[in-house]
Amino acid sequence: MREAADNRPVPQVLVATDSGLQRFDADTAQRRMQLEGHDVGAVAPASWKTLWAIVDGKQIWRSDASAGDWKQIASLTSVRGECLADTRANDENGILIGTSHAHLVRITHDQVAPVESFDHAPEREGWFTPWGGPPAVRSITENRTSVFVNVHVGGVLRSRDEGATWQPTIDIHADVHRVVTGGGRVYAAGAGGLSLSEDDGDTWKLSAKGLHARYCRSVAVCGETVLLSASDGPGGGRAALYRTDLDAKSFERCRTGLPEWFEGNIDSLSLDALPDGSFCAFGTESGGVFVSKDHGSTWSQIAEGAPAKSVLVLP
Repeated sequence: MREAADNRPVPQVLVATDSGLQRFDADTAQRRMQLEGHDVGAVAPASWKTLWAIVDGKQIWRSDASAGDWKQIASLTSVRGECLADTRANDENGILIGTSHAHLVRITHDQVAPVESFDHAPEREGWFTPWGGPPAVRSITENRTSVFVNVHVGGVLRSRDEGATWQPTIDIHADVHRVVTGGGRVYAAGAGGLSLSEDDGDTWKLSAKGLHARYCRSVAVCGETVLLSASDGPGGGRAALYRTDLDAKSFERCRTGLPEWFEGNIDSLSLDALPDGSFCAFGTESGGVFVSKDHGSTWSQIAEGAPAKSVLVLP
């Protein structure tokens, strides 16, 4: 991995697209293609050393984080992979996959095993989608005590026992699109704004002050800053990015280096940041890739032609 002049590694931006995984050097914007010709739905790290990806909907691939030597590890059968994360609810050599029809599966080596406890989660019978189709697992995250799984539409489920049991934590009608943790808090971007929990999901409060529209699709924690995407609704339109502090009482529009508006949405998995706050990035449906090194105060575009399904930043 290339190093900057101060000997720190240059951050990398990985953009999952329907034609492959595009990897960008944050300083030079040099582009490398991986998994070319494949529909890459999501990509996630494990201990910053290994990368996992959902490929062509049903294949699970793995690679060394720096080498890019991808290898298919396993396949899903009756469901499609929607998101993935390395958590305490999966084996240390594997990954946790969220799927269509709102299931979880664990991948360990080349073995696929359903998380049966999630299929028996309380209030599961009330999960739905606005269009009448089956719900899906949209995002997964964890903190020091819990694993959180966002179902669309089914709220945010929490496990404090490594996935043995699950409990609902937020009103299902919050219509959550992504859940993340950081700064000792849990954040959920939803149809009515940003929900924040300071007690590990026991209680939530909603914030939308300063947003031009309340429909929020993605959220990321960048050090002491929270980044949030908002638009006019599910179909997008007038999409924009906002920033706030960890308390999320009001939002400031990110403007410098960005267009006035984005078409579509800055989607659920298309915004990411390093936990130390040194770097963040997002991708758009139209193919623009933007990065910031100052907690989202200013932005620069490093690429176009990379319509994002998922964005991951690596230190």
